[in-house]
Amino acid sequence: MIPRFGFGQSHTRVEDRRFLTGRGCYTDDVNLTGQSYGMVVRSLLPHADVKVNAEAARSMPGVLLILTYAEMAEQGVGPMVCGFLPENAVPRHPRPVIAGPRPRHAGEPLAFVVAETLDQARDAAEAVLVDYHPLPPVAEDAFVWEMGDAAKVAQAFAQAARVVELNLINNRLAPTAMEPRACLARPLASGRLELTSGSQGVHEIRDRLAPVLGIKAESLDVITPDVGGGFGLKISPFPEQAMALVAARILDRPVKWTADRTESFLTDTHGRGHVSNARLALDATGRFLGLQVETVADLGAYISNYGAYVPTLAGTGMLTGVYDIPAFHARVRAVHTSTTPVDAYRGAGRPEAAYLIERLVDTAARDTGLSPVEIRKRNFIPPEAFPYASAGRHTYDSGEFARVMDVALERSGWAEFETRRAESKGRGKMRGIGLAYYIEICGGTSGEDVTLTLTPDGGAEILVGTQSNGQGHETAYAQMVAAELGLAMERIRVVQGDTRRIAKGGGAGGSRSLSQQGGAIASAVESFIEHLRPQAAKLLQAERAEFESGRYRAGESSVSFAQVLAEAGMPLSASLRFRPPASTFPNGCHVCEVEVDPETGETEIVRYTIVDDVGTVLNPLLLRGQIVGGAVQGIGQALLEHAVFDPESAQPLTSSLIDYAVPRAAHIPEIDFSTVEIPCRTHPLGLKGAGEAGTIGAAPAVINAVCNALGIRHMDMPATPLAVWNTLNGKP
Repeated sequence: MIPRFGFGQSHTRVEDRRFLTGRGCYTDDVNLTGQSYGMVVRSLLPHADVKVNAEAARSMPGVLLILTYAEMAEQGVGPMVCGFLPENAVPRHPRPVIAGPRPRHAGEPLAFVVAETLDQARDAAEAVLVDYHPLPPVAEDAFVWEMGDAAKVAQAFAQAARVVELNLINNRLAPTAMEPRACLARPLASGRLELTSGSQGVHEIRDRLAPVLGIKAESLDVITPDVGGGFGLKISPFPEQAMALVAARILDRPVKWTADRTESFLTDTHGRGHVSNARLALDATGRFLGLQVETVADLGAYISNYGAYVPTLAGTGMLTGVYDIPAFHARVRAVHTSTTPVDAYRGAGRPEAAYLIERLVDTAARDTGLSPVEIRKRNFIPPEAFPYASAGRHTYDSGEFARVMDVALERSGWAEFETRRAESKGRGKMRGIGLAYYIEICGGTSGEDVTLTLTPDGGAEILVGTQSNGQGHETAYAQMVAAELGLAMERIRVVQGDTRRIAKGGGAGGSRSLSQQGGAIASAVESFIEHLRPQAAKLLQAERAEFESGRYRAGESSVSFAQVLAEAGMPLSASLRFRPPASTFPNGCHVCEVEVDPETGETEIVRYTIVDDVGTVLNPLLLRGQIVGGAVQGIGQALLEHAVFDPESAQPLTSSLIDYAVPRAAHIPEIDFSTVEIPCRTHPLGLKGAGEAGTIGAAPAVINAVCNALGIRHMDMPATPLAVWNTLNGKP
């Protein structure tokens, strides 16, 4: 298949008019006749034995129902379902929908109050009495998981001329989506249920919630309207959705619940949260011989849906990065703590891997006296080595890492940096520069379905199993069909987020949407082109018609696809599944330049350059938005964001936007973004994926720059003004 389908065309997003004019429809915008309102009573303590007394609250005005652990058990409601568990992992504490006598993190649900109005539900929730017997916070092993060849690594270290070692923390993050989690449940006829809720894929929500409720998946319809940010948070179902569905089933009326911002900080699954020791063996010339990593991964109170997947299969295999490292071994010790559960957050394991290897490589450059550029060039996987089987069990199909890095160095003005450093020094500022080269694994091979229907008047409908959370799917998918078939974009409708119309789908996650859903759409378009080819040849009075850019051609004559479709006089529909043969491996180079004020510790990013190889590019405008937005999240982790718990009590200390800093416009410079297109060799469209790339490369580039500015070997994220000032002044 030749990569056509509108690739390379910057088309503005068709959905933006709806969003910018206030006509978007999010979960909380949906209201049903007779709906009631839910409010969650949450544990004030991270770990305690509790007794819940809701009797007084049950008789308050407007109260319709109060669910506690006992009522959920009576309804046959089971624990939440995990999407992935390693072979040797058994959940020590299955996650209940409503905690029983022992909540295990602050904010865990203890009761669900349903009333006629939101104010009545809030008043009744405050009247629910909870008797707490505090317990000390816990830290207990969940499982141990390993990858690689420990014996081969031991041999590499025995032969090494130098060993570089680094301890580092990948700080825990709160996803902080613009739209908080929300849901609206209602009963349907014959015992069926319907759930409207923001998600990253309705089928994942349906298939994970149905067994919790004790019903078949086909008895639950899930609908997702517009979504204000997902970032991994909204892949998985949450207890509140199950509570609302159970309440709707009991009351036989709709039940609505919407989180406030504090509830989001307390109960949205967090991201990252790793403590690692990394050791790199080098020979006398600075070539890498082996990598050994020990990581403690905080899972929080429970193993959430993909909480065990992130520190194991999702990221560990990417720890060797873009380097030819022949020996590799990693050991992950996953632990439970009395804190909010941890799950996927933008990049899900790959940002953790990129941060570790890129900080370690920069430290190796410092320890050996090589430049950050030279040590990377000596160890990059060369272009002639592809396809390359990494020690992390992945096969990279393509890459020209030195070429991409050279473009980034030139665009960033790397060679002239010392002049800029001297100018900053003259103003009393400390200037630093850092680079990071990331690679990630995207797409997967699970496949995706599409149903594409064309009407004789030039209209089209695309039913997809992925889900946009702001990425611009409505534009990207319509663009592919419109550009190839010569149809009008405004006549193409993308339908997503509805299990009533779409039988199955993998949702959005792992930068899979364009590689899998786009591949399915391209295949469906090709099938229509072939189907109408005989009709076109007949119209052109030729034996065969060739097709290009929306037109069939035979000799000097041509006819548009739309004309042939109209001549056919009937709708065309194709339903098919596309399954790519392999995962894809986007990669790229970030160069960050910072200026630090030694008097205040404040760090300003004064220059930022990104050069990415994401394969062939469909829509450069959409791509830039995804990359820059992702980079902002990585910058936020590096400089600002940290979900903090009291070390003695495990009580959360960052439960609002007063306590938890997110990046604002003033923190972000104009980002110089460009691409080097090296088509993927294993995907028919040549694309590699891009949704998480910006986040993966940003954090190590920023910290490398800060360490360069301060002249130090290492500091952990986030490099807040206080942390930087303390470092400069020798404070712990």
